[in-house]
Amino acid sequence: MGFVVVLLAALTGTVIVVGLYSLGLKLLVRAGRVPVVSPATFTDAITVFTEAEIKSAAKKAAKAVRKNPLSPMQKRIALVAAYTCFALCGAAVLFGIYLIVPALHG
Repeated sequence: MGFVVVLLAALTGTVIVVGLYSLGLKLLVRAGRVPVVSPATFTDAITVFTEAEIKSAAKKAAKAVRKNPLSPMQKRIALVAAYTCFALCGAAVLFGIYLIVPALHG
């Protein structure tokens, strides 16, 4: 029975963290702050992005920002909601760590 409890807790935690993070990203994009991350350079990288691909991604992100139909107030609300989702996601992770650490000492 203990296995089932741990399984359900892990699945619930995973759904909460992934759901909050993806909702936060969606709200961040709706707020007009499209996260464009240039790829890291690794010596043994399997996939290599060219400068043209990086510029194309940045151009698409800028176009998405221009096409945003929200008013400035709606964008601010979406931005605050996105940061709230990220904070709740971090809180869920910290709560999970809090639940694990005392179990290691006791």
